[in-house]
Amino acid sequence: MTNETAPRDRAQRIKDVRRRLERERDLWVASAGPDGVPYLVPLSFLWDGRDVWLVTRLTNPTGRNLAANPRTRLALGDTRDVVLLDGEVTTYTHDEVPAETADGFRAKTGWEARRSGPAYRWFRVRPTDLQAWHEAPELAGRQLMTDGAWTDA
Repeated sequence: MTNETAPRDRAQRIKDVRRRLERERDLWVASAGPDGVPYLVPLSFLWDGRDVWLVTRLTNPTGRNLAANPRTRLALGDTRDVVLLDGEVTTYTHDEVPAETADGFRAKTGWEARRSGPAYRWFRVRPTDLQAWHEAPELAGRQLMTDGAWTDA
């Protein structure tokens, strides 16, 4: 199958990625344990314009992995409209997470995570690299962020 649509320019791709991060409610979170076993789970998220915020139990594999390993990969979309975001993870308790972040997460997802008890942790993912493309015609130029900065070319 081929895509006959003309590739988007860089500015449009960045605009589309930002819009998706603001509007979509769930994404895929990839992590790995110390034994190297990979985990891939969907989680609700908040994009605050700089960082992606996640909430999950510290006792499940994804929570343990995110707390122990400061790197993760997040993915939006299906195989024909992809956003891959690599980032650095910082872990927060309910008391440490900024109030505006927790309030924004509740407004977006409908879940008041701060009431979920001490087993839950907040994970801030600060983007380091980001790629986005619609099928093969957009593979060239898919790198939109490098070292935490949106690229110009």
